[in-house]
Amino acid sequence: MGGVIALVAVGLALAVPIAVLISFGISSGGSSSASGNQSAYLMRITWFTLMQAGLSTLLSVLIAIPLARALARRPHFAGREWLISLFALPLGLPPLVAALGLIEIWGRSGLANQGLALFGVQTPFSIYGLSGILLAHVFFNMPLATRLILPALQRLPGEYWKTAANLGLGGFTLFRLIEWPTMRRSVAGAAGLVFMLCATSFTLVLVLGGGPAATTLEVAIYQALRFDFDPNRVVLLSGIQIALTLAIMAGLKLISAPTDPGSTKGGGTMRPDVRGGWATLPDALLIGLGALFVAGPMAAVVFAGLAADLPRLLGDPLFWRATATSFGIGAAAALLAILIAGLMVRARHSAGDPPTRRSLAILSTFSGAAGSLTLLVPPVVLGAGWFLMLGGGAGQLAAPLAAIITVNALMALPFVMRVLEPAYQTAMARNGRLSLSLGITGFNRLRHIDLPAILMPLTTGFAFALALSLGDLGAIALFGSDRIITLPWLLYQKLGSYRTDDAAGLALLLGIATMGLILMADRLGNPSKEERR
Repeated sequence: MGGVIALVAVGLALAVPIAVLISFGISSGGSSSASGNQSAYLMRITWFTLMQAGLSTLLSVLIAIPLARALARRPHFAGREWLISLFALPLGLPPLVAALGLIEIWGRSGLANQGLALFGVQTPFSIYGLSGILLAHVFFNMPLATRLILPALQRLPGEYWKTAANLGLGGFTLFRLIEWPTMRRSVAGAAGLVFMLCATSFTLVLVLGGGPAATTLEVAIYQALRFDFDPNRVVLLSGIQIALTLAIMAGLKLISAPTDPGSTKGGGTMRPDVRGGWATLPDALLIGLGALFVAGPMAAVVFAGLAADLPRLLGDPLFWRATATSFGIGAAAALLAILIAGLMVRARHSAGDPPTRRSLAILSTFSGAAGSLTLLVPPVVLGAGWFLMLGGGAGQLAAPLAAIITVNALMALPFVMRVLEPAYQTAMARNGRLSLSLGITGFNRLRHIDLPAILMPLTTGFAFALALSLGDLGAIALFGSDRIITLPWLLYQKLGSYRTDDAAGLALLLGIATMGLILMADRLGNPSKEERR
């Protein structure tokens, strides 16, 4: 019953905003109005969304391949484990915080342009527009692609490299005959995943692009609601965005995206084909540049934040109101995601493997697919449906807050289910029969056996969902107002009003909060050997 209730809740949370969008589209004339200038506008936005996602994917993967090769070739240098852990940090960093760090490095007065000026380059690099969007997407996705490709190379048996060394294989021949056949499936999966992330990117495009020449579908939906209030355009853009996301997810299913980026901290196999001395220089240079590219913006956030007037910022009541609202929304969204995920995971387990009845098979299938379905509809599209249903949420408080919490919970649901499901199955395999033999059932079993057994994964999922919600700007960008202010919304307002010192301080505090939660979730999800004993 619990699984059915959770499925119905997820279905309604997804179906209601979509139904509202369709209703608005029908009542306002639907496709008949999508003609002339509007059609040209839609084509241009769609083309830019695909083009920037394609270029971002190409750049990310082209850099990740040689970087992963260099890391695989040098399995035992000092700081390697730290570097690979560093490559996981952008995944948990709020995009708004990362954008600020990139502006500090690559902005008009940033370190990169100052360095270029020393060499007499007259036209500095522009962080705004397509170039800035590509740079930001590479910052987020190149480390991800590297972590996805590297395990394939590290898992190759040592005999491969010994045989290659005995045969004198090297350079492009070694890449063509051994490395590329090994990594190409991971490369394809990483490329598909990066393309989807870039095609549904919102915050980075909003901050670094957003102009008429650099706007994606999600940003266009936001602009159509907040600035023009054009429901018909919102419906058209949302329909295109959902169709695009569906096509990308179908493509990802075909190429089977890699899902195991976590086992990359190990040293890997010694390579007799790799020489030392001066031959290490190209690999060292590539690894060093990769580390600098990722660590630079994060270090810039820290330095700029410490240079801000933090005591004044911490004494501002608005900051504490935004902090309380952010943590309140985040905690509620995390609890909701945990509750729904727990009910779905329990329903899938109770259905059996294989399910004993057709109804249980349907329940198990839909419970497993529900998490992925939430990725099909981007948060801005969901928020747009709720926004139209609430009439913009002006003058309201409870309903917009409920919409933000629901959207954030749905976005965290796939990740929470991924944490909970294997832990729950393991706990049931260990304790299920013993509980039945002792006659412990119902609430007593839940309280004394099930919850203690999965308490650590529950805490991990909660921390991760809370971190995702804390850094999210998607839903709050639609409902943010003087009455509803979160830390990302306050940071975005500071950036928009050119109060960069305050924005830097806020970015540092927000980054510390989210990264602390991500590191805690990672620690709880991957305990050390001593903690496991």
